[in-house]
Formats: sequence, structure tokens, C-alpha cells
Amino acid sequence: MAENGLAVSAVAPGGIAAELGVAPGDRVTEINGRPVNDIIDYRFLTGDEEITVTLVKPGGEEWLLEIEKDFDEGLGLEFAGGGLGATRRCQNRCLFCFVDQMPPGLRDTLYVKDDDFRLSFLQGNFITLTNLRSGELERIVRQRLSPLYISVHTTNPALREKMMRHPAAGKIMAQLRFLAENGIAVHTQVVLCPGLNDGAELDRTFAGLRALWPAVRSIALVPVGLTGHRRGLFALRTFTPPEAAAVLNRVRRWQEDCLARCGDPLVYASDEFYLTAGEPVPPVESYGEFPQTENGVGLTRLFLDEWAQAAKELPAALPDERVVSVATGMLGEKVLAPAVADLNRISGLQVRLHAVPNRLLGPTVTVAGLLSGGDLLKELSGRPTGRLLIIPDVMLRHDGRVFLDDLTVDDLSRRLGLPVAVAGGPRELAGLAVGG
Repeated sequence: MAENGLAVSAVAPGGIAAELGVAPGDRVTEINGRPVNDIIDYRFLTGDEEITVTLVKPGGEEWLLEIEKDFDEGLGLEFAGGGLGATRRCQNRCLFCFVDQMPPGLRDTLYVKDDDFRLSFLQGNFITLTNLRSGELERIVRQRLSPLYISVHTTNPALREKMMRHPAAGKIMAQLRFLAENGIAVHTQVVLCPGLNDGAELDRTFAGLRALWPAVRSIALVPVGLTGHRRGLFALRTFTPPEAAAVLNRVRRWQEDCLARCGDPLVYASDEFYLTAGEPVPPVESYGEFPQTENGVGLTRLFLDEWAQAAKELPAALPDERVVSVATGMLGEKVLAPAVADLNRISGLQVRLHAVPNRLLGPTVTVAGLLSGGDLLKELSGRPTGRLLIIPDVMLRHDGRVFLDDLTVDDLSRRLGLPVAVAGGPRELAGLAVGG
């Protein structure tokens, strides 16, 4: 049987816990007489100035610590596994699930689907609310776990149950109302699937979510991502340019209305919609406080504005001839092309832009963040790339050195026979390109 509480993995020297004799291997089981199940319980319960901590030593001896401290003063403890324990796994079988479309043979973590409200609060992970256990909505309210990030997709109960293939999916509006009425803010996303939850269904979804403002802080519209590994799955397709433009027309109309009513755009289309439709991304004021950049909303605008500043600092000429390459995804080419054009105006510098097709996941996956090291190898091996290859940091995981297929930056450099540099933004791109 699993032990109760949180296992202490480290104790800060000189902290309250160290002074009281707490050591790695001890377990914090209760605070103020209430069970401690995870790091959120621990943080919530240690917020008072006077607390009692029940501690169990490795040999089974139980200690009761009475502690007086400042309100915001921590105890100086770290816990095994970050104090979360097992991650709550997704129980949905969504028609559009990206994980279900992954090819076999990749690392195990790429096939994990989490749906854990604690990770939504702590890390901004999107959750569906379909697998909440009894009392967990009340816990969210009691512990003020706000904001949360929630995948809505549609507010039509029957359609949501169909799309997510879960009997509890139709409860979403009641759950959102409960959170809103109790002061919990939410950021929402809608993964749009042509012919399923767009058009009139999207109108309904937007109206339902807007009615919950200001608890609903943002609504992000994201096009469904489809790989080349969908054998046996529900028939879906990507958006055509005219369909993407129709979504953007709705967004513009809704933003005008929301700005008038709420003073905030509220609803946003992901950058992919603008690039697919061939339309310019909106100005910075159309993105409010940029609430969903992790969802691909507004990153292009941020890049373009930062590049405009970086371009002012570019030299007119280089002292020596220099040829470099920049690699990105098929959609990224549209974003980087103006920047590369600016670089190529520098005398003595030649920058080659390579739009790399996704062979691992299929040609409909066009974002740079899902390119593998193998995709770059297949595209660039034997081609003239100059003295340096520059790639964006969104391609990498694990401290910025490992691709989706576990190839490392060093592996890629060795097999291509040239240095590979990682750019974290426009200024780094400019500096790497000119050799500064």
C-alpha cells in the first residue's frame, strides 16, 4: 500500500525545517490536522502564520511540529517527484487527439496524455474537466487554484460528448459556471475541426464563453493538427485557406464586440490561421496581454515586432564573406522570409532559408516545433548550407538540445558536418547570422 503524505527529498540549510530536525526521507502527512496529498495541499496549508505539521520518520516514529512563522515564509522543504505524485491521465478518446496520431518508436513520454487540474494550475496545461473526482471542483475553489486552462472545443453537450467520446464531456458549461460563480478565472481553447465544431457551432461556443466573462479571460481558436498516421481514426481534414479566412472574419467581428463590451479582445485565432489564409497577423493591440502564446497565439506578431527593432542594429556590410543557412517549418518560411531578406541586404552576407517538410509526422504538420532531427538531416544532407546552420529553439526539448526523435543538436552537427546554432528569438538570429 502506498505511503501517505509527501516524501522529503531535500531540506534547505538554515531553514525552519532544518532547525526542527526534518531530514530527507521523512514524510509530511498532515498540516493542521488535514491530510497532505500533494504539493498544492502543502502550499495551501502552510500559508498560515501558526501551523502544526505531522511528520513520520523512516522508522515509523511520528513527530508533531508546532511552528510560528511569517505569513509568506516557507519551511525549506523539497519533495520527491515535485510533490505531485502520479499525474492524472486523460480518459477521453478525442476524435482529434494528436497523441493518437504519433508514429510508433518514439520516446515513451510522447505518448502520455495528462488531464490533471493541478498541472493546469501549476504549469498552464490544458485540461478537459471530464475526469474530476468527487469534491475536486470544490477543492479548486477552496484552494483558489486560479487561473486554470481548459479545453472546451464546443459548448454543445451532445457534440462535445461525440468529439471527446466521454460521457461526462457534456457537463462543461455547468462546470464553467460553477468556477465562474466562485471566482476562478479560466483561459479556454477550442480545437477547430472543419465540419464539426466550426461555423454555427463555433458561434454558439463563443456566445456561451463570452457570457462567462470576466471569469473567462481568453478564448483561443486553434486548427486541428493532423499527422500522416491516422489509419483507423475518425475522418478529419485541415482547413483550406478560404475556411481559415472565414474563421478570421468571425474573430475580427467578435473582437470588435468584445473590445466595446469588455475592453478586451477576449477571443484570438492562432497564428496558423493567419498563415494558412495568407493574411497578415494583426497589430500588437489585437492580442491584449498575449494570454496564450504557448498555444501559438501572437508569437508571429511578437517575432515581427522584435525583428523590426533588431533590424535597425544590423551592419551595412561584413568584413569577410559569410554564408549561413536558416531552417524552419513550411509555415515558418512565411514568417522568416522578411527577416532573411533584411539579412541578405548586408554586403558580404548570404543567408539561405530552408523550409523543411515534416517526414516524420506527415506533410500536413507544418510548424517548426514538430520537426525532427531526422527531418533536417533528410532535407539538408548534401545541400550547400554555408558555414553555419541556425535553427529555432522551438524544435528542441530537454534543456534545448534534443529533437522530437531524440536526435541531439550535436548529433545533427556531426552528421551534417557543420556547426548548428540555436536561436531563441530575432536578436539571437541576427547575431548568429552576422557572426557577432
